[in-house]
Amino acid sequence: MILTVTLNLALDVTYEVPSVDWDGVNRVGAVHRRAGGKGVNVARVLAALGQEVLVTGLAGGPTGRAIEEDLRAARLPSALCGIAADSRATLAVCETGGPAPQETPGPRETAGGRRTALFNEPGPEVTPAELATFVRHYTSLAAVADVVVISGSLPRGVPADIYATLADLAGVPVIVDADGDPLRHAPKGRPSVVKPNAKELARAVPGGTPDEGARALRDQGAESVVVSMGSEGLLAVTGEGTFRARMPYTVEGNPTGAGDSLVAGLALGLVESEPWPERLRRAAALGAAAVAAPVAGEFDRDVYADIHPQIVIT
Repeated sequence: MILTVTLNLALDVTYEVPSVDWDGVNRVGAVHRRAGGKGVNVARVLAALGQEVLVTGLAGGPTGRAIEEDLRAARLPSALCGIAADSRATLAVCETGGPAPQETPGPRETAGGRRTALFNEPGPEVTPAELATFVRHYTSLAAVADVVVISGSLPRGVPADIYATLADLAGVPVIVDADGDPLRHAPKGRPSVVKPNAKELARAVPGGTPDEGARALRDQGAESVVVSMGSEGLLAVTGEGTFRARMPYTVEGNPTGAGDSLVAGLALGLVESEPWPERLRRAAALGAAAVAAPVAGEFDRDVYADIHPQIVIT
């Protein structure tokens, strides 16, 4: 079983629009509302791949109840910890590039490509007592997991070194996907994999190349560091050597959730003890296939099947 941890759970709302007019009225073509947060997206992808998953995290208030209801509707097993404050919502506005509903296409609507704007609320305030309860709860869940994935931002009131603490307590391989101070502290917990993107790595270890930054995080305690670099693929600095996954072409679409699909591939590689080249090839293909899907937590199986064998590992 793969346990995914999302301390800052969210209700993700995605608007699909032909194009955004910031000075006028925008007609939404489609609306998606679902439980979100990075760990939930990871769990959705893993479940679609036939893996046993369990979602945990902090949820409270009406938004928290909506998150729990959606997890049940999606048949994603969960064991959440309740808090008093209301959980957050996020909004993604995705330009589809097509004509507005029941309208004549105009120049902006027929332009190629898609863009996505993200609006993320900060999250609830978590008390020390609520966090202590969660840590005890998490420890019992991790004891029966094969791999733990800890990812996403932190709600208010949670210390920046919590991911290092949770990684240290797990007793099984752990993947940490974080930004800012949580990323900087994460290697102290000796996780199996730390997965920043290029910008997150540069913020955590400023002034160096991606290779140098990844090695710095390894020197601080992370067993391996995998850096996602968008269309340039992946960089992995591991105990077995340094690997690069190079993409054959760029997939255009909604990048929201691409990193989470990539992490799902890394988690599956840990469970199956795959060699690093195959682990990276699958992870990179899942990340690219997620860009082609309109909603985070999904991936386009046709894109995955096409791009997977073309990814070059060096």
